[in-house]
Amino acid sequence: MDTNQTTDRPVDATDALIALLDLADTLPQASELRERSYEALAITPGAAVVDVGCGAGRAVTEMAARGARAVGVDPNERMIGVAWKRWPTMDFRVAGAYELPFDDGELYGYRADKVFHVLDDPARAVEEARRVLAPGGRIVLVGQDWDTFVIDADDAALTRTIVHARADQVVSPRVVRRSRNLLLDAGFTDITVEVHTAVFTDETMLPVLVDLAGKAHAAGAISDAEAETWIDEQRDRAQNGRLFFALPLFMTAATRR
Repeated sequence: MDTNQTTDRPVDATDALIALLDLADTLPQASELRERSYEALAITPGAAVVDVGCGAGRAVTEMAARGARAVGVDPNERMIGVAWKRWPTMDFRVAGAYELPFDDGELYGYRADKVFHVLDDPARAVEEARRVLAPGGRIVLVGQDWDTFVIDADDAALTRTIVHARADQVVSPRVVRRSRNLLLDAGFTDITVEVHTAVFTDETMLPVLVDLAGKAHAAGAISDAEAETWIDEQRDRAQNGRLFFALPLFMTAATRR
């Protein structure tokens, strides 16, 4: 979920992001991981929690269903507008990860799902999380390592080039490797790290693979012919049940001292 610190994302890009998030949110693996993140937050009835980079707001309504006083924040005004339209009884606010609209110690839960990789200063976001959390409050960070997509392809070297070229376009592509230490540096305790790997062998995630190659080509890392050949191979694999794409997602959780 995108929590970039600007709100002027083009309309077409926002629509594309919403469509991608909707696709991801409906996958069984994503639903299971969201549920696990709520468990890690240790939500209790009436507890105030925030979903940072809430996107279209699904997690906010799911946490509210568990009894939380859930608030969703996102710096993208159009995204918040979609969230309001879909879940009109929920509390959504326009705000970024560096300046949350809460008093010191006001919250008992902080959740950020696929957010920290777009932040240029994740440590600052963690400090802001610590500010708004009460002692004993819980933080849960979920995200992927952009260098760690496992893809079967005939040309392993080309695949590595594609994956790494895409990662290089992300602001903080390897932040999940740092998440535990970021929380340690900010004084959090009871830190745990889990990995949940989703494996896809059909056409479900083919658009993601096509986008990977497209972004690598746009960056000049691969040629037209290389992009076309790689994409054609992945399409053929998907159509014949031979695709293999494994996506590890890491969940780091801790307690505010």
